[in-house]
Amino acid sequence: MNLVTIITPCYNAEKYIKETIESVLSQDYSNFELIIVDDCSTDKSKKIIKSFNDPRIKYYRFDKNQGVAAARNYALDRAKGKYVTFLDS
Repeated sequence: MNLVTIITPCYNAEKYIKETIESVLSQDYSNFELIIVDDCSTDKSKKIIKSFNDPRIKYYRFDKNQGVAAARNYALDRAKGKYVTFLDS
């Protein structure tokens, strides 16, 4: 099975990020990495993301808000999958 990278930029997404992660984890295809790049959120996004204990979830956080394009590019540089897809938070 080929590794699939799912890239999720996140900025103040506490209202939706749990549902986003759960939707990925509930898929039948399990050979994936979920890269979440937190673009300096000021809400509880980090706490919610960190509550998931799954090694396929990779979390990165910017110290300064840089925008969604920077978050996606940062994740692309770290992606290991043969295929890449984007799933906004």
